Amino acid sequence: MDQDLHRHVPYDIDVEQALLGVILADNHALERVSAILKPDHFYDPLHARIYEVMLAQAERGGMVLTPLTLHAHMKADPGLIELGGVSYFAQLADAAPAIPNVRDYAQILHDLAVRRALIRIGEDIVNAAYEAPHDNLPKTQIEAAEKALYAISESSRYGEGAIDFGESLRRAVALAEKAAARGGRISGVTTGFDDIDKLLGGLQPSDLLILAGRPGMGKTSLATNISFHAAKAYSDDLAAGVEPRGAPVLFFSLEMAAQQLSGRILAEQSEIEMWKIRNGKFSESEWEKFVLTTQDLSDLPLYIDDTGGISIAQIAARARRLKREKNIGLIVIDYLQLATSAGRAENRVQEITQITTGLKALAKELNLPVLALSQLSRGVDARDDKRPVLSDLRESGSIEQDADVVMFVFREEYYLKSREPEPGTPEHTKWLEKCERVMGRAEVLVEKHRHGATRAIPLQFDDRFTRFSNLADESQLPAH
Repeated sequence: MDQDLHRHVPYDIDVEQALLGVILADNHALERVSAILKPDHFYDPLHARIYEVMLAQAERGGMVLTPLTLHAHMKADPGLIELGGVSYFAQLADAAPAIPNVRDYAQILHDLAVRRALIRIGEDIVNAAYEAPHDNLPKTQIEAAEKALYAISESSRYGEGAIDFGESLRRAVALAEKAAARGGRISGVTTGFDDIDKLLGGLQPSDLLILAGRPGMGKTSLATNISFHAAKAYSDDLAAGVEPRGAPVLFFSLEMAAQQLSGRILAEQSEIEMWKIRNGKFSESEWEKFVLTTQDLSDLPLYIDDTGGISIAQIAARARRLKREKNIGLIVIDYLQLATSAGRAENRVQEITQITTGLKALAKELNLPVLALSQLSRGVDARDDKRPVLSDLRESGSIEQDADVVMFVFREEYYLKSREPEPGTPEHTKWLEKCERVMGRAEVLVEKHRHGATRAIPLQFDDRFTRFSNLADESQLPAH
């Protein structure tokens, strides 16, 4: 305990003075540090104000930073008067190192500021735990602490401000190189569906993707298939020592229990029907296949959170933690109408707006794709043409606006089964022909794509195993 009493807040006044002196000796040094160093990274309040004035003058342009010009802007500052006014600036300039590495100084000050911020968060956690009122629940305190910690850990990455076009180009080239390292394959996270990957380039970092459909279309099945493919591709490529196409996945299942979701994946991979898995009715060969598949999938980097009625703030807090701990690269939410907003909303449309805005912000913050499932309005079922359009999105304004990609799952077979004409009539013969043509077929209608083209993508669907798969022959599906 005595050791704790003699601890000092981490700071280094000498480094602060050296950095300010270097900028006074060479104004161009400010350009090299302004992206990583902010005024509040300085411990000494006077140094923070000096640096703030330097940044402000550099933004205005045309003024050389010297002891005299700085003094003209800060001569009334009490801290500066106390240290001798213009003579203090002169001392800083004179004491500047002969061969400085200004970025190293900036990094030291940045790291010291991070350590001070961690101390503050620690103190806040302790104080909140001791003094919190009854309505400030522990889980709320945990979420606030996680958010504060994540903000610090990502401050260097996301707090860089504007970047010049040359740096933007370098990042674009890095993405192309990443794709080249995959043998010319996609730059984003794979969906496991060739035509979707080709159109979207995979699921792209910071994108909010909406996958919508009426009940019975298979949107949960498709999302589960995508999640499995992404997690499996990541594991396989990592084991093979190649650039992973997939990513660890965090799946928020707000409607279905985790064991039901994993049961679907087991059915799909073992090719044992769901009813058999639920009832435990296996033949000997099926049981062997079931056990082997279970062993094969046990290390899959797929994390399922089946908390019902979860809020967007809780989703964000848990995603940040899994990003830190498991390096997740894809978040799936089934489905967004079952989530709740963090703040108070006057109506359902406003609440959905808060949810989609929060999900888009989370995608950008964690730099990964967020795939959110969405219900469609009943208006689809009332039309002759059941193919959904953007206006069919329930509470659609914000969903369509915030999303980078909007996709619909459509299976004509589902609707045809419920509209069987009288057997023996010419209509029934036509109905049978149409059923045969669309049996086991599905379409993913990409109706919005902020970064490229839109089109209908044909897939195969096997309802025995709730499994979508690539469809080789596109010519058998009607044009859209």
